[in-house]
Amino acid sequence: MVARSGLDRRAVVAALLRERGRLLVVAGLGSPAYDAFAAGDHDGAFYLWAAMGGAAMVGLGLAQAQPDRPVLLLTSDGEQLMGLGALATIGVARPGNLTVVALDNGHYGETGMQPSHTSHSVALAAVARGCGFADATTIDTMAGVEGLRAVVHRAKGGPRFATAVIGAEPLPRALPPRDGVLLKNRLRAHLGLPVV
Repeated sequence: MVARSGLDRRAVVAALLRERGRLLVVAGLGSPAYDAFAAGDHDGAFYLWAAMGGAAMVGLGLAQAQPDRPVLLLTSDGEQLMGLGALATIGVARPGNLTVVALDNGHYGETGMQPSHTSHSVALAAVARGCGFADATTIDTMAGVEGLRAVVHRAKGGPRFATAVIGAEPLPRALPPRDGVLLKNRLRAHLGLPVV
């Protein structure tokens, strides 16, 4: 495994989710889900399992279905690279309440820590900007994370994209529920929708 200096990913996610209020969270496969769960499980969180590359579209769907609620999509560089077309779709749909945060350690963490394209020349924030995101940035300080936190909780002004440059050090897994029906039903109940 190649070490990469960067922010502590758990600290980044914990800061973004602090005092989450009305924020809805979609957490992509692997580390984003582990980190969101480690920051404190919440009925407004939807963790994805076995859906590599699909997190951005789930986040878009939730943002469109709940336009008055801020939606945070936590994904990774590897997962977002698998779903680059989703960034174009989000850019065209322009959901003002959606913020996408890619936790970028420059590796495919779930498949053996092979270097991802972002460890070479691919800049996900530049891709998002080119797709029409209202704001796209790269963050490598906790001060930058705190600034991002201030806008994540807004339901207007998006879509926003941020690459959070994180270290590649392995962390203990904090596994959220894996029962898809349970996750769907608790999110529906949290939103005041019928549980079916």
